[in-house]
Amino acid sequence: MGFTLAHISDVHLGPLPKAKLRELASKRVTGYINWQRNRAGNLGGATLNSLISELARENADHVAITGDLINIGLDAEVVAAGEWLRANFDPQTTTVVPGNHDAYISGTLAKAIKAWWPYMTNDDQQNYVKGETFPFLRVRDNVAIIGVSSAVATPAFVAAGRFGKRQSVKLIKLLEQTREAGLFRVVMIHHPPVRNATPPHKRLYGIGLFQKVIREYGAELVLHGHTHLPQRHEIEGPSGTKVPVIGVPSASQSGGGRKPAAAYNHFVISGEPGQWHCTLTSHSVNSATASTFEVTDSRKLYG
Repeated sequence: MGFTLAHISDVHLGPLPKAKLRELASKRVTGYINWQRNRAGNLGGATLNSLISELARENADHVAITGDLINIGLDAEVVAAGEWLRANFDPQTTTVVPGNHDAYISGTLAKAIKAWWPYMTNDDQQNYVKGETFPFLRVRDNVAIIGVSSAVATPAFVAAGRFGKRQSVKLIKLLEQTREAGLFRVVMIHHPPVRNATPPHKRLYGIGLFQKVIREYGAELVLHGHTHLPQRHEIEGPSGTKVPVIGVPSASQSGGGRKPAAAYNHFVISGEPGQWHCTLTSHSVNSATASTFEVTDSRKLYG
């Protein structure tokens, strides 16, 4: 059968905890208003609960979560997201990278990393250590899962991310190491590393650098979130090969909104270098029932 990997993103856990006035005296106030006006009615707990139940039935070997667990960076949100992770996912079989909402204001990302670190750390790290966390590597069977962070605090009305030189140096080493080990390399990042995949104020800064690394050192699959869309792109790998770049809708999105309803992607990976096999199946919540899922995409990425 092969190694099975489920991918979800943009959980946006709600409802928002009660916020003190001083906590909203920042960019948070715009996010709070946006949540109350636009997101509270569309990002539903019932839909997310249905998706989590479906994932449990699917029983994939590993779950990849590409960020935006929270909304406006409140300390209570960070704590609640940690509790949600522990209640639903084993850190040995689940990997998380942060999104822009997980770094909503200065200081939020550091708190999130500390609270969620068992899900975003190297295999050999036994305890939380303050400092540079990304990229990190986890190896499961013949699959390398590499977590990259694009999460940075930004001004109001900006949801951009960043991939810079420091991460690129470490990412190169991890890609080389896992290529030599003959592993299928999955790179997780919140923002899509593809030009024009998002409006300018939501883009990834460092797309060119990220693509240069992949073009020179390779990867087999890149997973992202951020756009709340079922996006399918390719970027260049070594020697003219193409690397699939796959996005997924928000895990909390109820049906009937502007964005596609909640979905998860399911990958089956097998084979060996030069002869990889990988299939993608997308499962989307049925807008009429909000509790059943239907296959909305099925394709071969390799083999």
